[in-house]
Amino acid sequence: MTGNGVSGTVGIHDLSFATTRFVLPHTELALHNGADIAKYHIGIGQRAMSVPAVDEDIVTMAAAAAAPVVARHGTDGIRTVVLATESSIDQAKAAGVYVHSLLGMPSAIRVVELKQACYAGTAALQFALGLVHRDPAQRVLVIATDVAKYDPDSPGEATQGAAAVAMLVSADPALVRVEEPSGLFTADVMDFWRPNYREAALVDGQESISAYLQAVEGVWKDYREKGGRALGEFAAFCYHQPFTKMAYKAHRHLLHCCGEDTDDAVVDRVLGRTTAYNTVIGNSCTASVYLALAALLDDADDLSGRPVGFLSYGSGSVAEFFAGTVVPGYREHLRTAAHREAVFRRRPIDYAACRELRAHSLPADGGDHLVPTQTEGPYRLAGISRHKRLYEARCGLSRHP
Repeated sequence: MTGNGVSGTVGIHDLSFATTRFVLPHTELALHNGADIAKYHIGIGQRAMSVPAVDEDIVTMAAAAAAPVVARHGTDGIRTVVLATESSIDQAKAAGVYVHSLLGMPSAIRVVELKQACYAGTAALQFALGLVHRDPAQRVLVIATDVAKYDPDSPGEATQGAAAVAMLVSADPALVRVEEPSGLFTADVMDFWRPNYREAALVDGQESISAYLQAVEGVWKDYREKGGRALGEFAAFCYHQPFTKMAYKAHRHLLHCCGEDTDDAVVDRVLGRTTAYNTVIGNSCTASVYLALAALLDDADDLSGRPVGFLSYGSGSVAEFFAGTVVPGYREHLRTAAHREAVFRRRPIDYAACRELRAHSLPADGGDHLVPTQTEGPYRLAGISRHKRLYEARCGLSRHP
């Protein structure tokens, strides 16, 4: 494969996402803060944020996102499940093992969890591509799932969110053929981090923006030096969106670095259709770039045969830029109605209810504790017993770790 338009035959064959039971409109946050709603709607480009029920977490969202993929394609050929998250529930056991159990997948599968802030979803995708290149008969289930959580009344509170994206990676994909090369960049930056002893992340907002923009320059320079496509070839760009206006800021920075026009119409033409889900879900961390892809495919004019750029950034920091070509006939394989239903069926809550949900935590005493039923999703966290998380399908069929 090369970056001059000759695509490989490995990529994203199917894509499905899930989010939470509840949603906090930013109008409620503005009311609580006494802020002008323009601070959120215009300033950061956010209109709402998904909020997990007490019985929802990265596992339940991951299983809900992956279940339609497994239902459509079965498990034959799936030899690997790679789950990416920065909001892990265990320091040792991969969250994907719970998902594997909930979905009733065969035992002859490897399952692993990856971490590097919001970038890990792309690492999972690239690892999957390598496995399929090695053995084109295999398929890999990639799941990016996160709950972005910040301290109450902190600057980051407005960018919270939660979602999971599941992707089936295979040879001869139906949606996007992923190209080589990739542009890569790593720098040791303390812009966002979450020590083991904290539930909420720490963030230096200005440093994070600067680090993101530095990474944009770095990955693009490396991508072009490795023979990647020219900027003008791309029909659209899917950026990591910690808040949607960050994607606009990043793309303007890239255009400026390349000596290109940064006019609003120019930027909106390649970004405008990638923000529809992120703007009402909030930051989904590892899933963010692929929510952007879902929005683009679900809403854009026919992109058959057109190249799309992907820029994935994870604080700390690691970034990657790569290209993918949309496969002719892709629209026959989309899940547009299900995606829109996942967004529209959420129940709006006020700030007090959101604060109560965010404050909920599981007891750490090793006892037996049931979790109230709140979610309407297909899977839920049923309780905890002897420090073991217990999950179940909402039909009542329990699958314990």
